[in-house]
Order: sequence, then C-alpha cells, then structure tokens
Amino acid sequence: MVARGRCANGTVPDGFILLGFSGNPRLEMTLFVVVSVFYTVTLVGNSTTILLCHLDPHLHTPMYFFLTHPSILDLCFTTSCIPQMLVNFWGSDKTISYLGCAAQLYIFLGLGAAECMLLLVMAFDRYLVVCRPLHYAVIVNPPLCHKLVSLVWVSEVFGTLVQSPTTMKLPFCLHHQVDDFVCEVPALIRLACGDTHVNELQISVIGVIFLMGTLLLILVSYSHIAQAVLAIQSQEGRSKAFHTCSSHLAVVFLFYCRVTAVYIQPRSHFSKKGGKFLNLFYTMVTPTLNPLIYTLRNKDMKGAFKRLFGKDRRASEE
Repeated sequence: MVARGRCANGTVPDGFILLGFSGNPRLEMTLFVVVSVFYTVTLVGNSTTILLCHLDPHLHTPMYFFLTHPSILDLCFTTSCIPQMLVNFWGSDKTISYLGCAAQLYIFLGLGAAECMLLLVMAFDRYLVVCRPLHYAVIVNPPLCHKLVSLVWVSEVFGTLVQSPTTMKLPFCLHHQVDDFVCEVPALIRLACGDTHVNELQISVIGVIFLMGTLLLILVSYSHIAQAVLAIQSQEGRSKAFHTCSSHLAVVFLFYCRVTAVYIQPRSHFSKKGGKFLNLFYTMVTPTLNPLIYTLRNKDMKGAFKRLFGKDRRASEE
C-alpha cells in the first residue's frame, strides 16, 4: 500500500502537475517528435538484443545472459515514464495522479539500484574473463549466474523502500507543481514546503554508500583487469581484452555521470533547466545508446543478427 503524502495544510494531494517545458510550447512539440523517435529506437534496439540472446545458441553464455538484463531494465525504465511524457508534451493537460507519481518514483529508484548492482555484476564477469580465463567456465556456472541476477533484482526492492516512502510523505506545497517532466526525488523535494534537510541528507548518504560503493568495487575490478591487460605480450591479445571491456566501461561512465550529478548534490545546487535537460538526456538518450554500445562492435551479436534475419529472409523467399 502506497504511503499517502500530505499537503502543507494536512490534506492528501490528488495529483501533481508536471511543468516540464510547458513555458515553451514549440520546444514541447519538437521534443514530442524527438522523444518519440528515440523511444521507438529504444524499444526496437533493446527488444532485438533480448531476442538475439534468447534465440541464438551461440549467445547462450554468461556474458550474454547478463547482457539481456540491461535491456530489460531500459525497457522498464522508459516505458514507466516516456508515454506519460509524450502525453504531456502533446497536450495542455500536464497532470499525473498521486499514485501514478508514486509508482513512477518507486520504479525509478528501484531500477536505478538494480542497474548499479547489474553493472557491478558485469564488471565481476569481465574481471573473470580477462584475469581468470582458464577457470571462467567453472566459476561462472548457470547457478551462480542466476544467483547474481537474483541479487540484482532484490536490490531493486531495497532501492525503492529506502527513499520512496519518506519522499512521498513530505508536506507538499498546495500548487502541486513539479518543476520537471517526471516524478523524481530532487523535483519532489523542491516541491516540499516543510523542512527537507533530513531527506536531502538521506539521499546524499544513500548515494554515497550505494552508488559510490558499487562504483568503488567496479574500479577495483578494472584495476585488476588493467594489470592483466598490461601483462599480455601480444598486441592482438591486448586489443581483444580492451574490446571485451570497453562497451561496459562506456555504459558505466554514462550511468554514473548522470546519477552523481542529479542525486549526490544537495538541492541548493540543482540547476533547474540544466537538471531538466540532464534528466531528459538520461531518460531518452542513454537507453537508446546502451544496445548500440553493446552490439555495434560486437562480432557475436552481429553474427547472431545475420543468422537470425538471414534465415528468416531465406525462409520467406522459399
């Protein structure tokens, strides 16, 4: 059951108004088209990644088993907010119900926590591939893979329950205008009329412990990987090891840059317009880039794509 927040006068809010870029209708129409295109590419790209990893026997390995889960996270994340965003961009009605806002907040925080853990799990997988290649198949067996993925999704519940209830219990101002296009913690904290120092401290502490903790472990994994790569004598071996890790490093960089900028800073440092565009970039561009980053330079994924769709084309011709 969702804990109901209360307005400054003690009443329960029926909903919120997502201001977004409502002061600039032309920008909203442009964003409607741009976001629609990116959302379509996101759906197609991530669905294709999941389909290939599931159908192609050559991709039934731990690496590609883990690779399907970022695509699942991206599909869940974008579907939880972009349809509502498109409705707001298209028309004059910018409202979202209290339960809808709470659900969006719960999903955002939960998926963010799950992505942190997933990036850590994938870094561990890359460490074993590069540093323990002879023991990789024995260590990373199917039971371990399922346990690690279960840990990822359990962390989603933790991420949701820690911050969401306290945020939704804040005494919100009577105008209920959220100065953003999605219900996220920083925007809801700005809407509060009461003392929010505890909430700001809480989100900063959780960010440092949860986000920085996983980032530290990822960096430790890559420090060992770097030592192992430097010890490789052949240029070909070094290049192969680099390609194994480069896509994951790019996704880690994109994720932590945005999350650190939005969640680690206190409220007084938030730039309203800058924060909106940063959120828009993360919401729209990053889920689109992730499948491209993981697949464009991946020979296995390209081969699976050709095998699957080449087979379908030959079958249709026959």
